[in-house]
Amino acid sequence: MYAERPSTRLPGAALWSVAAATPGGSVLPDGCMDLVWSGGRLLVAGPDTRAHTSAPVAAGDPVSGLRFPPGAAPVVLGVPADVLRDQRPELADLWGTRAARPWVDAAADGGVAALERRVAASLADRGGPGRDAAVVARLVAAGLGAEEVADRLGVTTRTLHRRARAAFGYGPCTLARVLRLQRVLPLLDAGLPLAEAAHRAGYADQPHLSREVRALAGRSPGALAAERAAR
Repeated sequence: MYAERPSTRLPGAALWSVAAATPGGSVLPDGCMDLVWSGGRLLVAGPDTRAHTSAPVAAGDPVSGLRFPPGAAPVVLGVPADVLRDQRPELADLWGTRAARPWVDAAADGGVAALERRVAASLADRGGPGRDAAVVARLVAAGLGAEEVADRLGVTTRTLHRRARAAFGYGPCTLARVLRLQRVLPLLDAGLPLAEAAHRAGYADQPHLSREVRALAGRSPGALAAERAAR
C-alpha cells in the first residue's frame, strides 16, 4: 500500500512510503528527484526519462522516501540533476561514506521525517531552492512553450535549457512531456475514454497520447491503466 503526505517543513515536498516493493513494479517519470530509504540503504532517485523497475530496492522490502520540491535536490546534493538522470546511486556514492553516514544514521533512527529535517536545514543554509526552478515548473505545467517561458524569465532559450537541465535533469520540452504524463494518469485511473483523457491532459489527440505513453511508460495507455487498476 502506498501512502503520501505533504511535507510540513518543505513547501512542495512530499513524504511517502510503500509497505512492500512490488515484484516487477515500475516507477514512472514524474519530473522529481527523491531520497529513498530501504533495506538500510539511502538512495538518490534521479530524474527519469522512462519507466524504471523498482530495483535496486528488493521486492517485498518496505520503502519510504522524500520527494524534493522542484529544483531543490541539486542544491542539497551539490550535483546537477542531469548528472543523475535515470540513475539510482547510493548517497555514499555521491558524497563518500563519511559524509553520507550522518544522513544514513538519521534515516535508520528516524525514517524519512529525520531526512525531512536534514533537507530543510541544508536548504536553509544554502538559501533555499532556486526561485526560477519553481517558476519554470509552474509555467511548463501550464502549457507554455520554451520560448515563452524564457521570455517570462528574461533569459535566452539556451540559458533556460541549461538551467532546466541542472534543476530538473532535462530541458523544458522533456519536462513538459513528463508533467503531461502525470496529468493523464488520474484520468486513466478514472476510466475515461482515451480520446477524452487525451483532450483533458493536453495531448493533440488520442494517437499522440498513445505515442507519448509508450515512449515514457513503456506500454500502451490501456495496458498502463489495467496494470494500475490491478495494483
